[in-house]
Amino acid sequence: MVGPLEGTRVIELGVWVAAPATGGILADWGADVVKIEPPTGDPARMFGRMLGVEDGTSPPFEMDNRSKRSIVLDLTSNDDRTTALELLSDADVFLTNVRPGALRRLGLDYESVAAGHPALVYGLITGYGLTGPDADRAAYDIAAFWARAGLAHLLTRPGDTPPFQRGGMGDHTAGMTLAAAICAALIARTRTGAGQLVTTSLYRQGAYTVSFDLNTFLLTGHQIAIGQRESMGNPCMNNYTAGDGRRFWIVGLEGERHWPPLCRAVGRPEWLTDPRFAQPRARAANAAELIAELDAIFATKPLDGWAETFAAEPDFFWSPINSVEDVIADEQFHAAGGLVHVPDGDGGVPMVATPADFHGTPWEPRCTAPALGEHTDEIRAELAAPRGD
Repeated sequence: MVGPLEGTRVIELGVWVAAPATGGILADWGADVVKIEPPTGDPARMFGRMLGVEDGTSPPFEMDNRSKRSIVLDLTSNDDRTTALELLSDADVFLTNVRPGALRRLGLDYESVAAGHPALVYGLITGYGLTGPDADRAAYDIAAFWARAGLAHLLTRPGDTPPFQRGGMGDHTAGMTLAAAICAALIARTRTGAGQLVTTSLYRQGAYTVSFDLNTFLLTGHQIAIGQRESMGNPCMNNYTAGDGRRFWIVGLEGERHWPPLCRAVGRPEWLTDPRFAQPRARAANAAELIAELDAIFATKPLDGWAETFAAEPDFFWSPINSVEDVIADEQFHAAGGLVHVPDGDGGVPMVATPADFHGTPWEPRCTAPALGEHTDEIRAELAAPRGD
C-alpha cells in the first residue's frame, strides 16, 4: 500500500511545522518527499528538548516528518544551492515556508525557480500573504493564525485573559489546505502541462477558520456574541458537569428536534409546555434559570450513568469533553483510524494518522522521521546517476 501520490517527487525546504506538515501529509499519501535541512537541522528537531522529553526524540517532529528522506545542504554555499536546483529538475513539487525575502536571496523564489522548471508546482506557506505591508513579516501560527485572525479574541470569555493555542494548530490546518491545493495544481498540470505557484497563509487560514463570525459581520454589520456558559442563548448547545466531575457537551442545535429529547432525558417532560422554556426565544430569555436547573440535575449522576440515559434518545446529541488520555483510550478513535503503526527498524511505533483515507489507493507510513542528513549520500548518488537509470 503506497497511496495515491506514488511516483510524485516533492522537495521540501520547510522549518518548524507548517510546510513540514504539508510534506508529512503528502508523504503519508505516498509521495517521495526529500527534506532539505541546513547543517544544524530543522529547528523543529528541538521540540522534544523544549517539551522535556529526555530520550532525545521529538514527538512533534516525528508526526510531521515520517516517511521522508533528509539531505543536508548549506544553501549559503554556491555548490549546495546548485544541488538544490538539481533536485528540482526531477521534482513535481517544491514546498516551503521560508520567508519570501530569504527565498529571493537564495535564488529559490518562485520566479527564479519557475524560469528553469516551468512544470513545477511551487507550494508556499507565508505568515501574512505575498503582498501588503507585512508580507515579509515573521510569523508563527500563534501570531498570524491565533491572535491576529481573531481566534484568540473569539474564544475569550468576557473579562478573561485569552487562552493559549495548542502547539501547531494553525500550522496543521494550513498544511492540510496547502496539501489539497498542491494536489489540485497537479491535476491542473495534467491538463495544461504547466506548473504554478500555490499559496496559503497562516492569517488567511485563521480568518477562514472563523469565517462564520467574519462573514456574518461582513454581510450584516453585527458581531456574534461571545458566549458565557451560565447564560448561553441556547442552553441546549452548552457544556455541563456530571456528578463525578466529568464534563460533556450537549449539541441540541435544532430546537424543535432536540429540545424534547433533552426534557425526557433529564426527567422534565413538563418543560415542553412550561412558558419559560417551551419556545426557543423563551429559553433564551430564561437561559440563566434553565442552565442552573440543568446544572443541578446533571450533578445527580456520574457521566457513565448519563451516557446510558442519553443513549435511549436517538435525537439527543452530545459528546464527552475528552482529555488527551481519554482520546487515546477511546475505542471510537481507534475504530475511525486515528492511529497508524509507523515502521521503525524491526518494530514500530503508534502515531496519530493524518486525517484522510483513500479506499481505492490506501496509504500507510513507511518509516519514522529521518535522522539529520540520513539520506544525503543516497540522494546525491541519485543525482549523479545517468538519466533513465
